[in-house]
Amino acid sequence: MASFGQDAPATGSIPSPDGVTSAPVIKAVRLRHPWRNLIAIVILVYVAAFVWDAANRKAFQWDVYIKYLFDQRISQAALVTIELTVLSMVIAAIIALLLAVMRLSTNPVLRGVAWFYVWFFRGTPVYVQLVFWGLLSTIYPIIPFGLPFLPPVFTLDAHNGLSFFTLAVIGLALNEAAYLAEIVRAGILSVDGGQEEAARALGMTWTQSMWRVVIPQSMRVIIPPTGNEFISMLKTTSLVTAVPFSLDLYSRSRDIGIPLFDPLPLLLDASTWYLGITSILMVGQYFLERRFARGIGAARPAKRGKVVGVTTYEITGEDGQ
Repeated sequence: MASFGQDAPATGSIPSPDGVTSAPVIKAVRLRHPWRNLIAIVILVYVAAFVWDAANRKAFQWDVYIKYLFDQRISQAALVTIELTVLSMVIAAIIALLLAVMRLSTNPVLRGVAWFYVWFFRGTPVYVQLVFWGLLSTIYPIIPFGLPFLPPVFTLDAHNGLSFFTLAVIGLALNEAAYLAEIVRAGILSVDGGQEEAARALGMTWTQSMWRVVIPQSMRVIIPPTGNEFISMLKTTSLVTAVPFSLDLYSRSRDIGIPLFDPLPLLLDASTWYLGITSILMVGQYFLERRFARGIGAARPAKRGKVVGVTTYEITGEDGQ
């Protein structure tokens, strides 16, 4: 900070009509960030160098990449991947909601069953679980349905009654439900307990208070991590080869690339489709978050304006400080 005495130049103060120096002048100087700018330039140079190198590297076979990017087999496999993702997430969400309610129940049996489910499916790899689902018809050729130790009401032939697609959906959904259950439970616990008490005071049953009051308010907490799980499920579908199911996006692109003895361009095609679908899901997640965040804007802290820079000041005064 610069200081000036009474002999300061006239440009450093504002003269009054009688010629006497009055208020000091504050000169704002924008704070510069040379190192930050230098780092940004270096990063941009490295990114440009990487893109240039990738564009000219023959191993990527960009002509093959473009040829198969919109191939009918790839696009159909992308559709199958979306079907796997949506069906698995819908079933997982239903199971997760039941598990979360069971975890919060006062019944110790329900809490224990829900805890064991979450512990088991989160503690074992999803690939191993899918392998077991693929071996279901070998382990249980006939699946009975009915009460224990009594003749079954009806039976299901696992060989003919369950396709690999169905087994893949079941395996993915049961695994994902364990993770979603904890997300839903955290969302329910985020709602103030007074909300449920008020609902009960109005004559609602526990079930009605959960469905009409608590769960709708918890959605603003549940949606963001659930969106991440949805995107994660999209990529987890690449593991359904363990069932074995080979009509998903990854498996199909791999099968096309193997006879060409050049799988890399097809893997790039699959990655491009995954990125495209993920981008659409992220847009949907954004609008869902806005939808369920309505009515809480007043409780949020005011958004700060954009910081354009920090200023220092050069002050001229008679005291020299």
